[in-house]
Amino acid sequence: MADLVTERLVLHLLDVAEAQRVAARRPDPGDRWEPGYPEAGDVSGAVRFLAAHADTGDPGRFGVYEIRRRADGRTIGGIGFHGVPDEDLSVTVGYGLVAAAQGQGYASEALRELLRFARSSGVATVRGDANLDNVASQRVMAAAGMRLVAEDRQLRYYRIDYRVDDRADDAG
Repeated sequence: MADLVTERLVLHLLDVAEAQRVAARRPDPGDRWEPGYPEAGDVSGAVRFLAAHADTGDPGRFGVYEIRRRADGRTIGGIGFHGVPDEDLSVTVGYGLVAAAQGQGYASEALRELLRFARSSGVATVRGDANLDNVASQRVMAAAGMRLVAEDRQLRYYRIDYRVDDRADDAG
């Protein structure tokens, strides 16, 4: 399956073997992981992907991706879906970057591309959340066009909704 490509990044869709390496935090010699990758969120995303793959089959492009810099090919984080679209055509996304890559606009760029893909694939709603103290992640979702819709004692919840006619126009 094709990777998603932006101006500065490649979102590389993980296959089972790659996800197993991320889950185990054991790179192959050819893996170009930035120090600090994978983080806990990357590991949990890989584990969730592997469980879903074993249970219901390959989620295709609604899996998990490594975020790689195009300039040097280094993996600086992860982004992906928490599963395939549900019956309401809704998905949840998560993402994270190693500390050295934060503050450079990479997360917003990666999330915008993942949202573009979701929209062009017929998704109606994309959801995400961030801890109350994770202002940077909240800014990333807002910069990508998601809006704050709720808050509780731990999290702020964001979403973006696409109209049916908008999704059809983008898919063609």
